[in-house]
Amino acid sequence: MGALELTLLYLLAAVLGVAACRWLKLPAILGYLVAGVLMEPHTLGLAFGQDAASIKYLAEFGVVFLMFVIGLEFNLPKLHAMRRHVFGLGLAQVLLTMVFVTFGAMALHWLAPVRWPMSWQTALALSGALAMSSTAIVVKMMADRLEMDSEHGQRVMGVLLLQDLAVVPLLVLIPALGAAPEQLAGALALALLKAALLIGLLLWGGQRLMRGWLTVVARRRSEELFMLNLLLMTLGLAWLTEQAGLSLALGAFICGVLISETEFRIQVEAQIRPFHDVLLGLFFITIGMLLDWRLIWLQWPLVLVLLTIPVLFKLVLVAALARWLGAGSGVALRTGLYLAQAGEFGFVLLTLSRREGLLLPELFNPILAAMVLSMLVTPFIIMASNRIVMRWVASEWLQQSLQMTQIASQSIDVRGHVLICGYGRSGQAIARVLAQEGIPIMALDLDPDRVRLAAAAGQAVAFGDASKAQALTAAGLKRASAAVITTLNTHSAIQVLAAIRAQAPHLPVVVRTQSDRHLDRLRAAGATEVVPEAHEGSLMLAGHALALTGVPMRRVVRLLREQREQRYQLLRGYFRGANDASEDTLDEDHLKTFTVPEALAGRRLAELLADAGELRAVSLQRRSGAPVPADDDAPLQGGETVVLSGKAAPLARAEKALTA
Repeated sequence: MGALELTLLYLLAAVLGVAACRWLKLPAILGYLVAGVLMEPHTLGLAFGQDAASIKYLAEFGVVFLMFVIGLEFNLPKLHAMRRHVFGLGLAQVLLTMVFVTFGAMALHWLAPVRWPMSWQTALALSGALAMSSTAIVVKMMADRLEMDSEHGQRVMGVLLLQDLAVVPLLVLIPALGAAPEQLAGALALALLKAALLIGLLLWGGQRLMRGWLTVVARRRSEELFMLNLLLMTLGLAWLTEQAGLSLALGAFICGVLISETEFRIQVEAQIRPFHDVLLGLFFITIGMLLDWRLIWLQWPLVLVLLTIPVLFKLVLVAALARWLGAGSGVALRTGLYLAQAGEFGFVLLTLSRREGLLLPELFNPILAAMVLSMLVTPFIIMASNRIVMRWVASEWLQQSLQMTQIASQSIDVRGHVLICGYGRSGQAIARVLAQEGIPIMALDLDPDRVRLAAAAGQAVAFGDASKAQALTAAGLKRASAAVITTLNTHSAIQVLAAIRAQAPHLPVVVRTQSDRHLDRLRAAGATEVVPEAHEGSLMLAGHALALTGVPMRRVVRLLREQREQRYQLLRGYFRGANDASEDTLDEDHLKTFTVPEALAGRRLAELLADAGELRAVSLQRRSGAPVPADDDAPLQGGETVVLSGKAAPLARAEKALTA
């Protein structure tokens, strides 16, 4: 099979695998793994003609680019901000996992040296691989479930950050462990020196060198040159670390971390983003291709043991450590469930151990298969985590009931309030504007520190997940006059919209978004109005530019208002009151509500308003209260409510036509 045919086969397998996972609402990473398994030359023969060396070569490049992307996303300020969880729970998890796995593996070797051949060097390398968890799967699942700022979410992120940091010394240590016994002491000492130098490079001098070089390249103002430079630095540092007796992956990771600490990080992320998922997919496809399922089928009892025992061990260890460090029983168990699986770095360390001769092939495949299976079951474990916690933690029902009671106690006397889902910077700005008009608010947020500070200041804010029906009910959703969703994550906003519409189908809901990209999806999900920040920002910039060029302020305000009226449905006219009957408002669009009489049932709105003038149907509501799209050509039903927008004279003629 030629290179082009093989590439097409890779793409076809990846597309089918990812499409199936999307359809099942699972992370795309699982699709890449399945695609790699199907491509594996020992089973279906889809990649026939490709020997093990070519697959290993492909896997190396997958690892290099994966490590660069992960290094680019590594954030030292975030590491410092979460240091309590990182260097508390995270450090304890990694160290204790390595200690227990090392001694456990050596105990198995002493009990069954033939079935479980292993030196202490191999056991130590294996313990580092098993200490890792999947950042890609867990973070994606937590983001989709709005759990990034929850108590267990903060602990999970702290552990994942420490695991990312722990990879640096492990990538240095494993090649040293592969040295000959008589050279082992010197190799370990040299490895420790290299690790110290690398960490010093990461934390101090490296950023200055990287910033200076990227500044020189950026001044050439060439995107092609900038991109070529990124590839050169990534592969160049990977080559240098390999020449120093370390691994390719370590050099790529260092390159990503160094760039992440410069002001060019955003530009690099923008240029690498289109390749991010492709590179990640390449890595997981190559991992799947490394599996020899013939051996696994023959050794399925061993694979089952290697899957069950490490997952249960990590679950119990993480949960116990989290509980010991002050977490509640439910939070501790959730943290353990989220971190029980193997991870991407585990694959990197495992393949490095195999390359250094530390792991025999007869052990490599069962361990790799168990790690892959643990990642495949992770989404299902996370989706079932709430039921598991409810079943095994007796106090969880009480804690959730107390949380709902605290929310309800704050909203019990409030009516006609605005429910703010997300109390970040935007949510707080909205609350201040509403407070100036005397409109009560009730806010839900998942950041415990933000909730504590806001509540201490006397603001009506409670800790709660706005995508959960119980939290919305406790916050008085059915008594609210409107709701505002402030999250920029479209998937999260749709989840909150679904929860709101399930309880309050007719409640006005305003949704904040970054741009118009997901406008139709949010409206289809039930948003009354969607406010894109990019659109509002451009309007304000245009307004300032017009004013600074000498355009009269009254004309600037009118132009901006016209632009907003064209963009926002709710701003296209207003309901005219008794105090609005002035000559200044005669030329403005007004809104007027009409109830369709039974005598006009079956007639079309366009037919009835043919002679009224320029009018537009804004909304239509059935007699049952169900809103339907306003369609001028749809037959009307008796008792329907229709809202029309237009000038005063056409509205007067429409009133005659609809009340005849």
